[in-house]
Amino acid sequence: MQHHDPIGTPEGEAGPVSEALKSRLSVAENVLATLTVDLDGELRFAQGLLALSDRRLLARSAEGVWREWALTTAGLSMQLSDHAGVGTIDLQSDAGHLARWRYTLAQQADALRLFKLLGQRAGSVALATEPVDAEELPAETVSAAPPSTWVLLRLGRFAKPYRKQLIAGFLLTLASTAATLVPPYLTIPLMDDILIPFQNGHQIAMSKVALFLGALLTAALAGWGLGWARTYLLALVSERIGADLRTTTYEHLLTLPLDYFGGKRTGDLMARIGSETDRINVFLSLHALDFLTDVLMIVMTAVILFSINPLLAVVTLVPLPFIAWMIHVVRDRLRTGFEKIDRVWSEVTNVLADTIPGIRVVKAFAQEKREADRFHAANAYNLQVNDKLNKTWSLFTPSVSLLTEIGLLVVWGFGIWQVARGSITVGVLTAFIAYIGRFYTRLDSMSRIVSVTQKAAAGAKRIFDILDHVSNVPEPLNPVKVDRPSGRIELADVGFRYGSRAVIRDLDLVIQPGEMIGLVGHSGSGKSTLVNLICRFYDVTDGAIKVDGTDIRRFAVADYRRHVGLVLQEPFLFFGTIAQNIAYGKPEATREEIVAAARAAHAHDFILRLPHGYDSLVGERGQGLSGGERQRISIARALLIDPRILILDEATSAVDTETEKEIQKALDNLVKGRTTIAIAHRLSTLRKADRLVVMDRGEVVEVGPHDVLMEKQGAYWRLYQAQLRQADEEASDGAVAERAAVAVALLSNQNHAAHPAGEA
Repeated sequence: MQHHDPIGTPEGEAGPVSEALKSRLSVAENVLATLTVDLDGELRFAQGLLALSDRRLLARSAEGVWREWALTTAGLSMQLSDHAGVGTIDLQSDAGHLARWRYTLAQQADALRLFKLLGQRAGSVALATEPVDAEELPAETVSAAPPSTWVLLRLGRFAKPYRKQLIAGFLLTLASTAATLVPPYLTIPLMDDILIPFQNGHQIAMSKVALFLGALLTAALAGWGLGWARTYLLALVSERIGADLRTTTYEHLLTLPLDYFGGKRTGDLMARIGSETDRINVFLSLHALDFLTDVLMIVMTAVILFSINPLLAVVTLVPLPFIAWMIHVVRDRLRTGFEKIDRVWSEVTNVLADTIPGIRVVKAFAQEKREADRFHAANAYNLQVNDKLNKTWSLFTPSVSLLTEIGLLVVWGFGIWQVARGSITVGVLTAFIAYIGRFYTRLDSMSRIVSVTQKAAAGAKRIFDILDHVSNVPEPLNPVKVDRPSGRIELADVGFRYGSRAVIRDLDLVIQPGEMIGLVGHSGSGKSTLVNLICRFYDVTDGAIKVDGTDIRRFAVADYRRHVGLVLQEPFLFFGTIAQNIAYGKPEATREEIVAAARAAHAHDFILRLPHGYDSLVGERGQGLSGGERQRISIARALLIDPRILILDEATSAVDTETEKEIQKALDNLVKGRTTIAIAHRLSTLRKADRLVVMDRGEVVEVGPHDVLMEKQGAYWRLYQAQLRQADEEASDGAVAERAAVAVALLSNQNHAAHPAGEA
């Protein structure tokens, strides 16, 4: 079969094309983009290929099997997502899910390029940040449906508490608009009864002039006063609606499960709660008010025009259908454009959210230029998307202005003809021109609001994407009260699946009150997942977890977690004082309670050495403290809430041996009288555990004390022996390095003795 080498396209050239791919191309078929699919379905490294041509999408599996889909396939669409360093591409059509590919994020640039080009040539694309299973793909995530302007009506529930103020604002708007329409009407008697008779030789009646001028001044003052009251009142209301929206979104975000945050970028969530709510707030406080005023002005002006002269009023409205048609066409383009801008802007904030917290790593690896290039690329793409949208907008605004000027010209021409025929007076024509100026000004203003409205609609859609997300850790309808649990934990036939992958299978275990359990196993065996289930960060998919005989799903989430203490491998400290961080779980704690917790955690002495003791500020994420110091503050934080159930997740694995001894003393105080579940990388640290639970591939394979499990020489014995061998190898390597250093030092001394100073 003949093939055609890829040629340049406006988007750039595709990467190197393999001979196998070339052999499948038709005559004059051009490859636009390629992607190396370097993971298989089991997330093992493999070498597959995705290629997009100007006619079809081709895919080769690691086994060399080819598949293809024509770009004309009905409903062909793509979803791109990434999670935990793994990118996922899902291909859809009207017939359903077609295929899925996974790749490492080293291929992300090629994936985004293929994603973009396919979106330009086929059905639709959707950019996501969390994995979605093919069996569970909801229709709305398959394609990026543009946000409808009607989504703004959903803000009504936030406006409901302020309906009295809104009604008052509407009445003020109505009155102020009516006041501004009085002056043009007064031009009729001023022209016909005062100025034109004066030109014809009649005397000016000063009393009439004073009356008309007084009416004009009164209307102006009334319009000013009513407009100020309206603007101030509605600005207050809109600020409160925006604040309520921001608070509600953040509070709902805090109720969402951990897996939601695992699939989202920090910068994107910050942009939604920050800039998107600000954009909606500006729309409500300024542009929605302007829009309402414009509508009232246009309607009331049209009524006045028809009451003065219906024929001339009809001529005035000639440009209106054309402007309405333009608004409809441009609105659809702006709608999709602004949502794309929001997504692109979130990528810019994501770069900042990644780089600033990780600035130490950036500097340690001298990657400042690389991160600057990342930001430059994201910012350049943001500029490109904005430029594309501005082309449409820059043409639309002058076009509306041109139509309004043509409309004004038509009215002048038709009005002069009417005056010449004697159908209307000069005063009527003058009033018409004044009203038309206001009419077209408001029409032009309404057309400009289209842009702001679509921005607000795009922002509202992204906000409601959060508010509409239902937690998969629901609150019970009638929660059981948690007083002071004894700490007995029963796991009955527990199973947990992440998507279609089973992580925990048929797990049965009973932990007695006050017992210390050590969870051991290879990485990926399910240890961390199990403690996450006990903390109820996730809910089991099969079986039940019971505390004191009650299913934990029957407890209110916050009430239950108040009795669970958690010490993580990487303790997280908030920006604030040492005392505030220790009292995080119990904000009302006294200074005496905080100090007692710090003493028990062996943190009191080093805290007193800080410049301001317990009032010393901790930098963001605990900057300025060592890993061991942060860990002991974390232990003090757990001690202060006095939990009945304690989770230790690799609490000493990230510190040196001496620091580990200090932390272990603190942990000994922490575990007293508490049901404790500990995960540790060093098996030697779990010797004090009452029982060890050995896990493998989501199942419990052994349970028992250390000595008993060592005698069985089963899974635990093999893990222990592997760690001993590793420790011996590290010690041996260290001894060799030390002997080599001594030998080098001796040789250096000998050379120095053989060549005294000055002989050179």
